[in-house]
Amino acid sequence: MSWTPADLPDLTGRTAVVTGANSGIGVHTARELAAHGAHVVLACRNVAAGREAAAAMPGSTRVEELNLASLASVRAFAGRWQGPLDLLVNNAGVMTPPSYRETEDGFELQYGTNHLGHFALTGLLLPALTRGSSPRVVTVASIAHHNGDEGVLEGNPRTTYKPSPAYGNTKLANVLFARELQRRARAAGSPVVSTAAHPGVSATNLFASSDGMGSNRLIRATAPYFMPVLFQSAKAGANPTLYAATVAEPGSYTGCRWLKESRGPVGPAKLSRHARNDDLARRLWDLSEQQSGVTFEF
Repeated sequence: MSWTPADLPDLTGRTAVVTGANSGIGVHTARELAAHGAHVVLACRNVAAGREAAAAMPGSTRVEELNLASLASVRAFAGRWQGPLDLLVNNAGVMTPPSYRETEDGFELQYGTNHLGHFALTGLLLPALTRGSSPRVVTVASIAHHNGDEGVLEGNPRTTYKPSPAYGNTKLANVLFARELQRRARAAGSPVVSTAAHPGVSATNLFASSDGMGSNRLIRATAPYFMPVLFQSAKAGANPTLYAATVAEPGSYTGCRWLKESRGPVGPAKLSRHARNDDLARRLWDLSEQQSGVTFEF
């Protein structure tokens, strides 16, 4: 389809939270939402970078500290929240640290950040979302979810850790969570809509971040030069998220349409067979409630 951010509806009066909104896909998502009238909260681990990004945006913005690798930080963010919430964009993430690392709660860094932190955040903000106008949760996944399998339930243990398969499992977890959230919300008669999206292969700071591939100094130094040549821009990569945040069908998965979904116009994205496994989604949900200590009260 030919959809672009110019087709975004008027979002005046709506409040949105975008995690990891100080750079990459997140900053472009936040900027477009604010430009179309939403009040956007940039939820960032690096508050200074978040404030710098917000200062360059049009419209109404606010920056709040959020470290998804810390369940205490997630609870603190949700505890500070006041009023209704119309849109939550679960965007922040870590990609392929070359060696095993843990969150402060003892989970593998990618699993704890990409999936479990967002799972807990969504559950804790659910009362605010329920009070929102046409509330929606968008979870940003990846074409890498095709590399995930039933091992997602193991949470990327140290003994078998490999960077790329571990990342794939966390992105599979994102898709499973988004689909199961929609199923449970619908069954409960909740107004909350859940969608998922992926940015194709985009030039973002995931490649250069010191928490992921950028822990390799060569990659960190060269990424700003080779990424714009090889990959689509982060701005283009934000388009599926923006579509999923506003007009995509409940429970849908949106991505790019060209070159094996690596770039190009917005459209329906393909789900792996594991991502379509409803039993796996339910098992991951139950496990995530146990691990995070957060239950969803629809």
